[in-house]
Amino acid sequence: MTDSVARLYDAVIAVRDTDPAKSRTARLLRAGPSKMAKKLAEEAVEVVIDAIHGQPEAVVRESADLLYNLVVLWVHSGVHPDHVWAEMTRREQMFGIAEKLPKDLVQGAPRRKVVALENRRVRKRR
Repeated sequence: MTDSVARLYDAVIAVRDTDPAKSRTARLLRAGPSKMAKKLAEEAVEVVIDAIHGQPEAVVRESADLLYNLVVLWVHSGVHPDHVWAEMTRREQMFGIAEKLPKDLVQGAPRRKVVALENRRVRKRR
């Protein structure tokens, strides 16, 4: 699997500076991090919905879309797949592959600011 993700990463790098009219990837990268994050979140929700509805074929298709959008966001963020695999290896060595590290045990990890989300009411359109 890591080879497939590495090839996808290389393909995204290869087209990032191409004409956005000809490349969906270039268009997405030029749209900025908010648009990329929105697309990633949309795909994640679609995976969840398909899983809830017991549609494994749809989960596979939407998971591929999710991975694509994740890799696009990695490229924009300057994250290489090897960085992610190294973190996965580190976690596996410390706690086992299925465990998630408690945030206070992560050594050398930068502390993140907690950002409060604005409480908004959504009005229904009539």
